[in-house]
Amino acid sequence: MAAQRRNLMQSHQSWTDDLPLCEMCGVGTATNCVYGSDGKGSQIHPNEDGHLRFRGEDGCFLYGVFNGYDGSRVASFASQCLTAELLLGQLNSSHSESDVRRILTQAFDVVEKSYFETIDDALAEKANLSNYLLPHNENLSFHQLSAQGQKVQERLKELELEVSGGATAVVALILNDKLYIASVGTNRALLCKSSSDGQNQVLQIGRPHNTENEEELQRLAALGVDSARVRQAGLISGQSSTRRLGDYRVKFNYNDIDLLSVAKGKPVISEPEIHGVQSLENVTGFLLLMSEGLINALESAHGPEQANQEIVAMVAAELALQNSLEAVAQSVVERIKRLHHDVYVSGRQRATFCGRHEDMTLLIRTLDYPLAEGGTPTNPSGRIYPVSVPYSNSLSTSKTSVMLSLVMPSQNTLTNGTNTASTLEEGTPTPGNQSPTATLQSTNTQTQSSSSSSGDGSLFRQRGSQAAQPDETGRVPPYVDFTQFYRLWGSDHSEGGGMGPQ
Repeated sequence: MAAQRRNLMQSHQSWTDDLPLCEMCGVGTATNCVYGSDGKGSQIHPNEDGHLRFRGEDGCFLYGVFNGYDGSRVASFASQCLTAELLLGQLNSSHSESDVRRILTQAFDVVEKSYFETIDDALAEKANLSNYLLPHNENLSFHQLSAQGQKVQERLKELELEVSGGATAVVALILNDKLYIASVGTNRALLCKSSSDGQNQVLQIGRPHNTENEEELQRLAALGVDSARVRQAGLISGQSSTRRLGDYRVKFNYNDIDLLSVAKGKPVISEPEIHGVQSLENVTGFLLLMSEGLINALESAHGPEQANQEIVAMVAAELALQNSLEAVAQSVVERIKRLHHDVYVSGRQRATFCGRHEDMTLLIRTLDYPLAEGGTPTNPSGRIYPVSVPYSNSLSTSKTSVMLSLVMPSQNTLTNGTNTASTLEEGTPTPGNQSPTATLQSTNTQTQSSSSSSGDGSLFRQRGSQAAQPDETGRVPPYVDFTQFYRLWGSDHSEGGGMGPQ
């Protein structure tokens, strides 16, 4: 069985290739990036995130986002193996809530053990080579030692790359109209419920398992670990997570790690925390699963205080504009990526936190939530009116045009629990803002994304000395073309007469 799993990992074949994808779900991704002094970004390693979104039998749905590190092996393996452990007949509508919790916990345990089975041979070879070096060193001449030692060291490096790495995971299971969230590590799940009066209630399900989580620190303290030192260090073997999949170093060799050397048992575990049960009966809204990289990018740019409300507002705005969930998810990811970049190049206070970001993944699963219709997108928070605006990017010599869509607001508000959310930092639009929000859509056919035009005014600030000069009447040529705006407004308000420039 271990050999079969190993062969599958090395091929493009998946245990879950024949499972149907869920059509009520969309996923957006962006690769990691580090910025240079000129503001240009470059990718520093291949994408290490993973995800799953399958529809099983008997009304069962499974979704997951995996944040890999030191390679994508564990994230890829976990997404396949976890699906095989949950959607191949193990769950059905007759299972009770306690049954579902038990099956979820067992599935994570199987994933961990199965993964380590796939690297057993490599770990054994690594141990043998490490032990070989010491007893043979004294019997080799200098030149022999150099040649032999170099080969051994090169092979050890290859093996380390093969066996290292891990992943954190957030998994959502929907069965019998009930939502279960199973999490290991630092990814996040948000549930947004839209009420009949247009309010959006945002609920974060669970807390990250990291070195700031009091319950996790207490668990470590019970094993004899100095939790104060762990909190101060902030990282355990290079990661902030206290629960993770894979990572043989902290699972098998934790006594060799200074922070964990006195532990009486495994301090870093793969056991998931199961959150539920959330009834989804008659619920309208959406579920968001996101990787740590996406969360950190948004919080680095705007601070953590309103991050949940901010991303829900972005999703709600894109759902009103797009008729594809895939486009919605990708647009939100691109928007966060651009916000992060813009803060970095702005030089403002938070720019020091935005020198780089990790891989980003966002999974959106709608819950009886309407998408915009084909040719004429509708918006629960207001009507969309396009305005053509020329745009010149300071980082490029090329010029293009963007479509600035003005969203005329309604009275909807965004709330967190029972509290009305305040206006978000940097002017990020929400369905409840009482001034028109704006969405940028590039006319360049290579990309299409969305962003707020408010905030620091970066869209227009590059005009400077190039601003148009007044003519003989003292007027400047029009900068924004409102033709399409007036046409649509006039068609919508024909009874009140046409609207145009006065």
